[in-house]
Amino acid sequence: MDSAVTGLYPLHRCKTLHLVRHAQGIHNVEGEKNHDAYLSYDLFDAHLTPLGWQQVSNLRKHVQAHGLSKKIDLVIASPLLRTMQTAVGVFGREGYTDGIGAPPLMVANAGNSDHPAISSLNCPPFIAIELCREHLVIHPCDKRRSISEYRPLFPAIDFSLIENEDDVLWMPDVREEDEEVAVRGMKFLNWLWTREEKEIAIVTHSGFLFHTLNRHSSIKSEMCKHFANCELRSVVIVDKGMTGSDAAKTDYPGKIPNGLDLPSDVAKDKH
Repeated sequence: MDSAVTGLYPLHRCKTLHLVRHAQGIHNVEGEKNHDAYLSYDLFDAHLTPLGWQQVSNLRKHVQAHGLSKKIDLVIASPLLRTMQTAVGVFGREGYTDGIGAPPLMVANAGNSDHPAISSLNCPPFIAIELCREHLVIHPCDKRRSISEYRPLFPAIDFSLIENEDDVLWMPDVREEDEEVAVRGMKFLNWLWTREEKEIAIVTHSGFLFHTLNRHSSIKSEMCKHFANCELRSVVIVDKGMTGSDAAKTDYPGKIPNGLDLPSDVAKDKH
């Protein structure tokens, strides 16, 4: 074992993150044809394309086949249509019916989706967080709607951690520097340590993921490639500074009831 590239860490000092880029949005299609299309307000808060919803369905099948849907404690989404549509489509439940005792994660046809409502029954909590927004540049596709507009569309997503009703982060003439995105990414990762959940799905954007991982990953060849639409990568983050306050839940103290248990290597030294 090469101690330079391996290490052991207490389990309760680790979290598993399932990083997902949103599925194909209308801005991806138009921007591929003509990059100047990103400047169009016709693409404001871009929603998923029909192909994007097919990508969501494919990832959903993968998540279910590998048992991830049963392991995830929390789903975090950037508060834009395409990310929330992806999050609820992948990690939500199908077949919402009125009167089942749980609000829908998404109502039918939300965001020009032509998609049936999605149930929140037996799902982990879903929350929207501004910190994992896309790289804030001058593209209207990255500007969000008011929270009052989102709540009726995504009734079971928790928006309470978003401070401002309207989007005060996006500016039509100001570009967020790459380093600023990386700093925001570290702030987001530090915020994750304040959460009790250990296995978290994060549905966000290509630019945010690229700059955050490029700054904070030591395995750049594997981690710091741009994400494809609806790509998922699972990673582990470690609290190397041991700053977390939570106690180990799976550790067992041993020696109950008390008895002699001197280690053999120590016992040998005693004689």
